[in-house]
Amino acid sequence: MSNIVLATDGSPFSDAAARSIVEGRLLKAGFTVHVVHVTPDVTGQVRAFVSKETIDEWHKEESEKAMQSVCDILKAGNIPFEAHSLRGFAPERIVAHAGETKAEAIVMGTHGRGTFFDAVIGSVAGRVLAMAPCPVLLIKGERAK
Repeated sequence: MSNIVLATDGSPFSDAAARSIVEGRLLKAGFTVHVVHVTPDVTGQVRAFVSKETIDEWHKEESEKAMQSVCDILKAGNIPFEAHSLRGFAPERIVAHAGETKAEAIVMGTHGRGTFFDAVIGSVAGRVLAMAPCPVLLIKGERAK
């Protein structure tokens, strides 16, 4: 069975990417989806005052919240998936996970803000696209009205 990575940030754009997988219009059947969410590492200053257990619990809770709707969509569509909470710099961790799972593709929702805005603040999707060892499928979801 082949693998694909679905990176989520908990936004409606990630939900649109999950729905595109369920609808099956762009990817062949017979794959396992590795849902990933990346929380940033905390600074040394935070680690000096907050216990490792508290930090670990925060990472776990944040990832579970961010992955919940995507996992619900995949479950309702009978798509096999695994959920992975990762830590670090999101583009690097997403690409590394794709390599570790030998993913055939990375699927991401994109905010589609535009090249100027992304050039100023950076884009996780753009960085993943530049670094990925496999094809990257960007799904543009509708903006909230």
